[in-house]
Amino acid sequence: MSIQQSEVLYTAVATAENGRDGRVATNDGQLDVVVNPPKEMGGSGAGTNPEQLFAAGYSACFQGALGVVARNENADISGSTVTAEVGIGKNDDGFGLIVKISASIPNVDVATAKDLIEKAHQVCPYSKATRGNITVELAV
Repeated sequence: MSIQQSEVLYTAVATAENGRDGRVATNDGQLDVVVNPPKEMGGSGAGTNPEQLFAAGYSACFQGALGVVARNENADISGSTVTAEVGIGKNDDGFGLIVKISASIPNVDVATAKDLIEKAHQVCPYSKATRGNITVELAV
């Protein structure tokens, strides 16, 4: 289900120069980074890359969704962390992504942690945006 333009609460704006081998910056100046392909893809690896930026955004968003779910479930997720691993590789269309989301939730048992991350995966905007498009593995 998509949102209508009138329902948008915030819009992030970023501009890239020279694609994967250049610079990307937000219009508010909060993010301004050099981007370079990783050494594994023939680049210098001197800067960050789009997959790292996507992993950072996805992990933060997923942690936020986990917090929403935990509040609804009265679960203690204090001290929890969420790690996103974003892989890029060749596929039939050129290149594609694969993601692994790992959550460490020390104050709940494994079954509860699995339930919480499954529910977070249903409400996380990044998960919704990627659903059906890329493989996303969940792990605790």
